[in-house]
Amino acid sequence: MSELCRERLATQLAEAVAEALRQDLTRQARALLVVSGGTTPLPFFRALSLCTLPWSRVEVTLADERWVPEDHADSNARLVREHLLQGPAAEATFVPLTTRDVTPEQGVEALVQRIAGLAWPASAVVLGMGGDGHTASLFPDSHELSLALSTGEPAVAVRAASQPQPRLTLSADRLHRAHRHFLHITGGDKRNVLARALAGDDSRELPIRAFLACPLAVYWAP
Repeated sequence: MSELCRERLATQLAEAVAEALRQDLTRQARALLVVSGGTTPLPFFRALSLCTLPWSRVEVTLADERWVPEDHADSNARLVREHLLQGPAAEATFVPLTTRDVTPEQGVEALVQRIAGLAWPASAVVLGMGGDGHTASLFPDSHELSLALSTGEPAVAVRAASQPQPRLTLSADRLHRAHRHFLHITGGDKRNVLARALAGDDSRELPIRAFLACPLAVYWAP
C-alpha cells in the first residue's frame, strides 16, 4: 500500500511542478527547475518526464551534488539523466553541478559562472530531507553550514563528517529565491523529523528549518 501511495504522491507532485513551469513559460522564454537527488525523487522524475511541456524551453539543475563523476553510482546527475531526461523531456537543458576539478573548492568558481546564465529565479525547487534534517547539502555537521545558510553567493563547496564525499550545494539564499518550493518526503521517520523541525527555529540543528518560513508545499506519503 505504501508503494502505491508513493507512486500517487510522485504523480501529484509532477503535475504540480509541470503546472508551475507552464505558468511561468506563458510570460518568459525559459523556466528553471531545481531538483534533488537520492532515491525518493525517482518516481517523481519518471512521472514528470511524461508530462506535456515545451521541454526545449525548460532548464534543469540540481540543488546539490556529490563531487563524483557523472557516471558514478552516487551521482545525482546520473539519476536525472536516467529517470527524468527521457522521451520528450530529453529536450530540456540540463546543467550539472560538477567539473573535472579534483575538489569542489577548486570547481566552485567555474560552476558559479556556469549557472549564472540560467533562468533565475527558479520556477520551482523540489527539496528532499534526510533523517538528520539536512536538505540539499546543508548538513548539521558541516563546517560550511553557517556559510551556506548566510552567503549571498549562489553555490558553496561543503564537507561533512557524516558524508563520504565532498559536495557542492546551492546556497540557502539562491534556493530561497525560487518562485515555488516543494518538499518531497516519505516514511514515518521523515514525518517525525519534520514535526521536530516545525517545533523549533535553529537551522543549524535541523537545516530544513531554513525553508519553513517560505511558502512550502509538503508532499508526504507513508
